[in-house]
Amino acid sequence: MRGLGRFLEFSVPTTDILESLDYYRLLGFSEAVVGDIWPHRYAVISDGVLNIGLHTGRFDAPTLTFVRNDLAQDAERLAEHGFEFTARQTGQESFNQLRLEDRYGHAVAILEARTFSGVDEFDDDSACGTWIELTLPVSDTVHAAAFWGPLASSALRIREEGPTHLRFNVGNLPLGLSEHRALRQPALCFKCQDTNALLRLLDRHGLPYARSPDFENALIRLIAPEGTTLFVFTADFLGELYEVDESGARDNFLR
Repeated sequence: MRGLGRFLEFSVPTTDILESLDYYRLLGFSEAVVGDIWPHRYAVISDGVLNIGLHTGRFDAPTLTFVRNDLAQDAERLAEHGFEFTARQTGQESFNQLRLEDRYGHAVAILEARTFSGVDEFDDDSACGTWIELTLPVSDTVHAAAFWGPLASSALRIREEGPTHLRFNVGNLPLGLSEHRALRQPALCFKCQDTNALLRLLDRHGLPYARSPDFENALIRLIAPEGTTLFVFTADFLGELYEVDESGARDNFLR
């Protein structure tokens, strides 16, 4: 089965786009050029790899948004594999899109067209460092992986000891599934090599943060104006990358 497509953005609802834009700019993100597909006000902030979509409408909760061609045909394939849509709009004269939820209610959107252009100048890192993954809180990673595993091109990392954590590549999205009790909502995780510079920047601009939050030994936790959680680490909390036997893992996820 074909997957969800290519990861486009982490879409989040906001009531004040300018406040969120100012916040991310201070952290070293850049604004992308957006189109006029959406009827509501919309902006995208990016570090060149991670795109965060700021929406004043149509998105009621944080959403993992993907883009792909031939969406009407793919909708039939997904339906045949048991995926149920919370919304479906496919037609020759419409902006085609699908909405669905994973087993824990995390929202997913699939669009047929891009809604913004790339950022002209970026370093692939903000002041927060290198983006590690987008992490979803789940109570049972194997149960959650039964949804995400078949849609992933590969399993990247697995930690079985302690709070179980799985990481998949879903359309170039490094997606984490975490049983950690301190994780309350989807979060963006970063690995920062110059944490002193980041702390000086936060203090200089008066941006609030929490030191040593109780999640995977993170250094700090940031909360953006629209409510997005960002965790900053000094190293990847899953350790060094290693090969995963995807065939056996995927067979187990599908049971």
